[in-house]
Amino acid sequence: MRAPPSPTVSRPVMHQRWSELTFVHWRYPADVVAPLLPPGLTVETFDGSAWVGLVPFLMKGVRLSGTPPLPWLSRFPETNVRTYVHDESGRSGVWFFSLDAARLPAVLGGRAGFRLPYFWSDMSVTRNATHWTYRCQRRHTGVRADLDVNVGSHLDRPDELAHFLTARYHLFTLVSGRLAVATVEHPPWPLNKATLTHLDETILQATNLPAPDNPPLLHASLGVPVRVGMWH
Repeated sequence: MRAPPSPTVSRPVMHQRWSELTFVHWRYPADVVAPLLPPGLTVETFDGSAWVGLVPFLMKGVRLSGTPPLPWLSRFPETNVRTYVHDESGRSGVWFFSLDAARLPAVLGGRAGFRLPYFWSDMSVTRNATHWTYRCQRRHTGVRADLDVNVGSHLDRPDELAHFLTARYHLFTLVSGRLAVATVEHPPWPLNKATLTHLDETILQATNLPAPDNPPLLHASLGVPVRVGMWH
């Protein structure tokens, strides 16, 4: 099954690559997730469930349009907690409960420029053959997300659920109390099977979500290049 086609961002404001990424997803009742969303957004479900993702990865080549990537600032780990929604116009996308990044300028820029709930954290991403390790410790708090993942074989034909969880081309946020959307362009994710060998996290509960009561579904990816449009 093919992923839904990506829109084209004709005037991107940012370029980056999302790399060495693992999607870790749990089912949640929709009525648990819905109260955490702003007005104007509705939970999207698959097989009757909302899905919450814990997504650690490595940002590479981060730059504003018309500027070169800066060696230290353009590469850093990030972890987000997210769910899937649509707005009143029917646009499907991502709502972020939190985003952690290892670079303070990225955190400040994400909060000021993109109005996203970024936090500054000590983080690392280690890739060793088929074993990927992620560490995230939010500064000045006990919030953490430590994962060890074994990456398996490539998925030649990702199923409908895999596309539902990964092929997302809109980001939502609140700007001055009003819902705003940005378009994201990227090719289809190259996905691999993955298994979780270690998880120690408090990051889900820090977003006011209850701890999951079901085993996670995992997909890993070497990554995709991304072009991000401005909020509108």
